[in-house]
Amino acid sequence: MTTVSTKPTPAGPAGASPPPAMRLRELVFGAAGAAAVRAAARLGVADALGEVPATAEQLATAVNAAPLPLRRLLRALSCYGVFEERPDGTFGHTEMSRMLREDDPHTLRNIALWCTEPWTWAAWPLLDGAVRSGGDVFQELYGKGFFEYLHQDAHDSAQVFNRAMTASSKQSAEDVAELLDLTGIGSVADIGGGQGHVLARLLEKHPALRGTLLDLPDVVAKADPRLRKGGALAGRAEIVPGDCRREIPVDADLYIIKNILEWDDESTRATLGNVVAAARPGARVVVIENLVDDTPSMKFTTSMDLLLLLNVGGAKHTRRSMVERMTDAGLPPGEIRPVNPYLHAFEAVVPG
Repeated sequence: MTTVSTKPTPAGPAGASPPPAMRLRELVFGAAGAAAVRAAARLGVADALGEVPATAEQLATAVNAAPLPLRRLLRALSCYGVFEERPDGTFGHTEMSRMLREDDPHTLRNIALWCTEPWTWAAWPLLDGAVRSGGDVFQELYGKGFFEYLHQDAHDSAQVFNRAMTASSKQSAEDVAELLDLTGIGSVADIGGGQGHVLARLLEKHPALRGTLLDLPDVVAKADPRLRKGGALAGRAEIVPGDCRREIPVDADLYIIKNILEWDDESTRATLGNVVAAARPGARVVVIENLVDDTPSMKFTTSMDLLLLLNVGGAKHTRRSMVERMTDAGLPPGEIRPVNPYLHAFEAVVPG
């Protein structure tokens, strides 16, 4: 009689990488991991869990969920280091789960929600079509462009997008302010700077600095309160509504262009060309972008790159492609430096 063991087959020595078949299965089921993070964020599980570990039953009461399914959700997330399942059956926080809290200074809650919005689940299965055509899939899905759809038909998703971009900008603003040496700089222009979090942080750090925020009218209308009339920095800040792809009517010693050269080559050429046309010789230009190569965050940035292909037909840059675009515009970069694990800064000087 043959005996069949019910014990699991060991995966190998502690710390060893799982075999290829298991890694591929995990990748194929990756949507479950993203959905689990989204569910935890929407339920507010991380906010409900305090410093003392809690049972699934206690957390279920706090977030109005069924105990057994919540335990299954937490168990799945614990496999990825989001929450920790303890020997006594309770669940505690990890560094990753804390970043799903709304009040965490490094919160990724809104970014997690944005990257798993309902439209993403409809778009991802069409990736093969986007790869064949090289264009976005939104016209096929919704009969209109991505931002048109977002602001006309998906107001809740648009709000999530705005909160996610605000959180991301606030977190990177400190890194940018620490990176830049503003010796000899009296004025700075934040081109396509959104609500102006980078500019506001620079003005706070350098009391003699003056700054200009340029972005679309609807965007700058919601600029950081510190920059608007009555704000703490308003006396040293100017807010200019405009489209950097059309014109940059700003004179400054330093121009910062962060995460806006990824939509398409035409808009990239137009924006860089407009900077050169507006700036005086010797002005500095700093382009800050996510890269899909030469970075410790490649799994993250290559995923962002594919999402850009899906929603707007855009692309993240490689180090080489960014150097080529800037050089073609007459702004060959000198120093290229990491801002943080996700961003690189390309610095150039406007030629005489």
